[in-house]
Amino acid sequence: MEFVNVFVAAIAAYGFGAIWYMINTKAWTAASGVETNEDGQPKDRSPMPYIVSFICVVIVAGMMRHIFSLAGIDTLGMGVVAGLGVGLFLVTPWIVTNYAFARKPRALSLIDGGYATGGCTIIGAVLTLF
Repeated sequence: MEFVNVFVAAIAAYGFGAIWYMINTKAWTAASGVETNEDGQPKDRSPMPYIVSFICVVIVAGMMRHIFSLAGIDTLGMGVVAGLGVGLFLVTPWIVTNYAFARKPRALSLIDGGYATGGCTIIGAVLTLF
């Protein structure tokens, strides 16, 4: 049953990411340096980044479930706060560190860090719902 919980949490966070990046498409494309065609769409239309991204979200949700279990995080409020903390104080600083050394624009850190924070918060909420 725990696998279903992890999978549902991953789907919820992945769906949030789809909405997040649709809202931030122009800013993210400009900040990331991804080459686009005349329609503003990425030139490389491979599904691989989406597949890798979903696998990674499942891994994050699985590890968060494990941590929550060990820490006794079992209410919605605790799940939201813990998820927010993971995203804001663990994942986002790592993203910022990588982008600082890669000399990426601050906007990219804010957009990707925002997704990490929101996604982890959603995972934390869903993991404690059932």
